[in-house]
Amino acid sequence: MEFWNLYFIAKFYLASVGKLRPLWWLNLLFALALIVPLRQRWQRVLRLVLALLAGAALAYRESDLPPFGYVLRQIPALAAFSPAYMMELAQRIFTPAMVYVPIAAVVAYVVINRWVRVTTFVLLALVLFPLLEGVGALAAKVAAPSGYTNGAAANTPAAEAGANATTGSYDEQLAAFRRGEANRRVSFFPMSADPAVQFDIIVIHICSLSWDDLDAVNMSDNPLLGRFDYLFKNFSSAASYSGPAAIRVLRASCGQQAHADLYSPAPQGCQIFADLAAAGYDVQFMMNHDGHFDDFRGTVQREIGIAGLQAQSTAGLPVVMKEFDGSPLAGDYDALARWYQGRVDRGGGPVALYYNTVTLHDGNRLPNSNLTSQQSFPIRLKNLLGDVDRLIDLIGRSGRKAVLVFVPEHGAAFRGDAGQISGLRDIPTPRIIHVPVGVKLIGLPTAAQKQGPPVVIDTPTSYLALAQLISGLVANSPFRAGAPPLQQYATDLPQTRMVGENEKTVTLSTANGYVIHTPEGVWMEGK
Repeated sequence: MEFWNLYFIAKFYLASVGKLRPLWWLNLLFALALIVPLRQRWQRVLRLVLALLAGAALAYRESDLPPFGYVLRQIPALAAFSPAYMMELAQRIFTPAMVYVPIAAVVAYVVINRWVRVTTFVLLALVLFPLLEGVGALAAKVAAPSGYTNGAAANTPAAEAGANATTGSYDEQLAAFRRGEANRRVSFFPMSADPAVQFDIIVIHICSLSWDDLDAVNMSDNPLLGRFDYLFKNFSSAASYSGPAAIRVLRASCGQQAHADLYSPAPQGCQIFADLAAAGYDVQFMMNHDGHFDDFRGTVQREIGIAGLQAQSTAGLPVVMKEFDGSPLAGDYDALARWYQGRVDRGGGPVALYYNTVTLHDGNRLPNSNLTSQQSFPIRLKNLLGDVDRLIDLIGRSGRKAVLVFVPEHGAAFRGDAGQISGLRDIPTPRIIHVPVGVKLIGLPTAAQKQGPPVVIDTPTSYLALAQLISGLVANSPFRAGAPPLQQYATDLPQTRMVGENEKTVTLSTANGYVIHTPEGVWMEGK
């Protein structure tokens, strides 16, 4: 097989380090086809051409790369990336080791092949590897527990039992999760008629921030997190891309839908901003970007539940950085402060604002800087957290009341995952979908203000719990005299198992980590 031996040796190595999941029997058949002697030169040339195509396709199929059809559909989006961002991505993918390691392997192979029949050992390994894997899988199946168990979820109310079922096969658990989530709803009721206890709601939806990202840049103890009145420490964003994440937060009043269902009309009563409008709020939305990439603006307009709603303008604001596609970005404080001042000047009843920021998006560049987007991420994150901090102070000085909701879309995958380079989020692993969510009540009476750390919600939760908390605050204003203690609003919030979903991939939390349902339809342990 000559240098085809290197192809299989490379697969042995990549499989051993978890970078490849070879289909061993196909590889064995492929190898046998390569060693069949052919007399005619045209036959050998034809086999070489076909073998190159088949070998490349097989290796791609066995890799952790997204399905080829998905990649083709992303080409228009990739074409929108700025040249600087494309170069940065190339540097993450291609390292010097990818050059000198293959050269060293070829030299070693040429030397060893002179004294050893490498083909014999390659064929033997192609037979032994699947046998050893089969024995290992059988042993693991015998030793594995029957299902996933989580002590925190064991005492959930009966209404949540289906959504958080932890027995049976992973397919059965996922099916039970789907059935349970389909029946979950949060109801909203009209706000108090007393203007003195009414309050605005400001939802800040942040692209690219997870607990893992905070930890990677040593900002897990940023002062802003300590200012929140409620801090969700085990919150699942469910999605790892912006479009689906926006739909999920805008449909927060219902349980978690399957990814495919996000692109069907929203079920009745699921759109939280429509619920807020019915409760008496004037709904608005704004972004610090133009929203053209992947039609994000259109997604929000379709899903927010208010027909004909247009984004608040950020025209005339200073450009603080360039987005990954070269478009300008406004500063978060600049955008929100100008909006809030206009809201104060206009007066009127309570406003519910959906604000989306892509300040932390991978590929963004600071002006007059040679820093890559990864190098500038800690700077951009510090600025964003500081901007939210300043907004809280601005609202507090205004004398008005507001509930500020800080909720990320998904993580930035700052330090990457097994099988995913930094910035790639095709597999929605817990590192990416486990996000910090905080709620700040601004303008509380002095006696009701939080003393000490936030009320921490550390049970497994998602958007439904956030919607329930907001619903409770609207129905029973915490700003009125005699309002319940803040802790009471967070009592018995609905729990949701951490299930991440993309177009072809699902991740499911387990007692010891998580498992991945691959595009091929099999479950595998996450790393």
